[in-house]
Amino acid sequence: MTTATLSLSELTTAATAAAKISAAASDAERASWLTAVADALDANAAELVEIADEETSLGSTRLTGEVARTTGQLRLFARVITEGSYLEAVIDHADPAATPPRPDLRRILRPIGPVAVFSASNFPFAFSVAGGDTASALAVGCSVIVKAHSGHLRLSERTAEIVAGALRAAGAPEGLFALVSGREVGTALVQDPAIKAVGFTGSIPGGRALFDLATSRPDPIPFYGELGSLNPVVITPAALAERSGRLAAGLAASFTLGAGQFCTKPGLVFIPAGSTFAREVAEASKDKPAAGMLTSRIAEAYPDGLRSFASVPGVEVVSGSVDQDAAANGAAPVVFSTTAAAVLERPEQLLEECFGPTTMLIEYTDQAELSAVLAKVPGSLTATLHAQPGEDVVALVEQLSELAGRVLFDGWPTGVAVNWAQQHGGPYPATTSLFTSVGATAVRRFQRPVAYQDAPESVLHPALHEENPLRIPRRVDGELVLP
Repeated sequence: MTTATLSLSELTTAATAAAKISAAASDAERASWLTAVADALDANAAELVEIADEETSLGSTRLTGEVARTTGQLRLFARVITEGSYLEAVIDHADPAATPPRPDLRRILRPIGPVAVFSASNFPFAFSVAGGDTASALAVGCSVIVKAHSGHLRLSERTAEIVAGALRAAGAPEGLFALVSGREVGTALVQDPAIKAVGFTGSIPGGRALFDLATSRPDPIPFYGELGSLNPVVITPAALAERSGRLAAGLAASFTLGAGQFCTKPGLVFIPAGSTFAREVAEASKDKPAAGMLTSRIAEAYPDGLRSFASVPGVEVVSGSVDQDAAANGAAPVVFSTTAAAVLERPEQLLEECFGPTTMLIEYTDQAELSAVLAKVPGSLTATLHAQPGEDVVALVEQLSELAGRVLFDGWPTGVAVNWAQQHGGPYPATTSLFTSVGATAVRRFQRPVAYQDAPESVLHPALHEENPLRIPRRVDGELVLP
């Protein structure tokens, strides 16, 4: 199911054949494949964590937890497909007396075919070879070809061996899963006619280039990209007056977590003007150690981003140094402070993502100025509000809801629960689609709706049979019917 000896054309041909077999398999069969992969990864967790730590410097504690998250989401998708509502099965019976007469229509979601998945650097398990994109695509009956990330290539190859072996032992078809590597191969993968969708997590420049390739094909395909996010945080005057010390400690822990390499790192924090909060954050951050970064390229880019912020008039370095060698010594935390007026004057410079342990405190004078500067913030994965009970924040929450896919209250955005309600996606450039890449509904990216009119039951998916043999939730003649 994964071999370096096959050409890309051979891999996509095999993936096409396997996708047909997988689509015809029962949900219970595919769930058993996912569970087998999860079990195999758990059984080899110690070996995988050791390799991952050597390549990413993320530490065994973090990586062990990430393996558990990865296997947990594989098992979640097994539950999602056996529960059955993911099919969105709908039946409208014929009604000759309707105006106009209504035929029998039955609608269901079907897998789209072979999918390309691009691994992320910052989550070498959960957003990589056996991560959420791969798991959700396999769950609904798609085959998957993963493009390995160069930052953890050995880990990718070993993980792929384990995944392929588990699938084979569980009875999955050959060609259902494969791994490739290299930038040129990745580009060719997006352009291969056999590929029907792409999942991507990475930088804005790289993601945008692949997005443009996917949409400019003779047959354009969906590109589900997670590209970049500033994750704004708003603190109201009442909240700051009540708990500034706790907020400073929480922010310091959040923006430095994992050397600031989380896609949900709070990069912008809007605070009332005239407070001492900047000094409190500086104090809370001063003992946070420098940490190794995922790749030398990321480490080299971090100081460049810091110096770019520091060069803008009106920006103050509250703590830390912009002149650091992150590649040699690890990335050290840096806290910046500026005003909403400065951001409104130079949004193209200050509303940029700097990947690493840094955050920008932005002072606002009143609600009107806060609203104006929030309107300039690009689409994000998260937006967070710290307010006191009883405050009228309806309009503010509405504005935050427009710029992010997940709105948090009195918490911090680093940390993404894997469950049925999760939304990990937001307006561009956070993502290039309306869908989530984490949680149960991530499967929706790799399905397409098909309606069958006046079809004989023998050709229909069991979910559309009259007697509901799968015992799944369905909508019948406009009414939701539970098994």
